Amino acid sequence: MPPPCCTETSPPSSFHEPVGIVTQYATADLIGGIAYEGHDPGADPAWKTTGAPSQHIYARWCRHMCGVACLRMVLLHHKGYAPNLFALLQGARHHGAYVRTGNDIKGLIYAPFVDYVQQTHDLDAAVQGNLDMDGLLALLGTGHMVMTSVSKEIRKPEADPERKGGHLVLAIGYRDGRIHFRNPSGHTPESRAAALPPDRFDAFFGGRGISLDPRRSVRRRHALVTTTSPVASRPTT
Repeated sequence: MPPPCCTETSPPSSFHEPVGIVTQYATADLIGGIAYEGHDPGADPAWKTTGAPSQHIYARWCRHMCGVACLRMVLLHHKGYAPNLFALLQGARHHGAYVRTGNDIKGLIYAPFVDYVQQTHDLDAAVQGNLDMDGLLALLGTGHMVMTSVSKEIRKPEADPERKGGHLVLAIGYRDGRIHFRNPSGHTPESRAAALPPDRFDAFFGGRGISLDPRRSVRRRHALVTTTSPVASRPTT
């Protein structure tokens, strides 16, 4: 059963809870070493828990899994269950949300990912290709969760990033003057379940994302796209 914030008859809520943390890497405690100490992400002893068919395939894909980790958090919050990360990845790839050419991986590609979310998981979703901070707050205020493109360095918000965007976090609501979000590559518990004032969040925000409304189900329709289909194509560490 959906939580009270996610039933079709519930009024829009500006905050979703509870939303558990799902990381794109199998072992959350290793993320600091991966991000800042050169630790090989493929050496994670818990790689099998992601559903990866082999450790080699896990190593190839784990840096690109921020989007599917965000989706898994939404599904666990809304439905109480969800496929594992690699099952979600397989579905997203089937819809064209990731394209692999040799050793190069392009993705997450927003529009086919939204098609996948709608057609496979029956969730209302839309590409937000030209999203400013007011628009993000409006979406959160009307009960949406938003997979938001930010700099990966949002896990250390005291420092300004070199560039914005490229990594996806899940914004789950706005409360007490802060945007609350879950970061699939957070290196500490505090950075994985984080909150920032809008002006500080904006320093990392790439102005695009994917909105999801867990209160509404959809059946077999094309992705809603507000503008061109942006890509969060950079691997995350």
